[in-house]
Amino acid sequence: MIPMKISKLEINDLPLGQFEGDIVLVDKKEQVKEIIDEISRHELIGFDTETRPSFTKGTQYQVALLQLATDDIAFLVRLNQIGMPGELKELLETKHIVKVGAAVHDDLKALKKLRAGFIPENFFDLNEELKKVGFQNVGVRNLAAMVLNVRISKSEQVSNWEAQTLTEKQLLYAATDAWACREIYKKLHYQGYLETFFNSQ
Repeated sequence: MIPMKISKLEINDLPLGQFEGDIVLVDKKEQVKEIIDEISRHELIGFDTETRPSFTKGTQYQVALLQLATDDIAFLVRLNQIGMPGELKELLETKHIVKVGAAVHDDLKALKKLRAGFIPENFFDLNEELKKVGFQNVGVRNLAAMVLNVRISKSEQVSNWEAQTLTEKQLLYAATDAWACREIYKKLHYQGYLETFFNSQ
């Protein structure tokens, strides 16, 4: 039985969980085809973005990183270096692939600023949908603890995502967040928690 709420103390008692597949850093436009070819084979992917944090009032940065994860590959796209090429925009607009994230609205709002005419399709927001079925704690860290029984490190969340070179810790953090969203969705779907969502479609 999956709990509907969890405390920080309970999370801290759990074993650390992280993505253990291949991480592919995409910082050249010619690499985008590799993403399209791989992800087009899947019906479900994890999704997330990262933005450089601002510690100055009135200063905001554009989204810097886009993470798309299958069960064994995480593509980390450095949007601050390559922008959002047309093929990537089309991938995020396809109805054939479910893109699962947490607090998706903010991510998509940020992506729309990078590409005019971007119309996202078939995104599933864990935070929004799980509140509807009674989950009292949402967000990737809470949900990973309740659903997957693992603790996800958030130590890199406020690191500089526009740094010239991303650290191994940043790459693993970014990959894990997107992958965890996919795994949470899969388990909840399998156990019937998402039936109300599918029945309303």
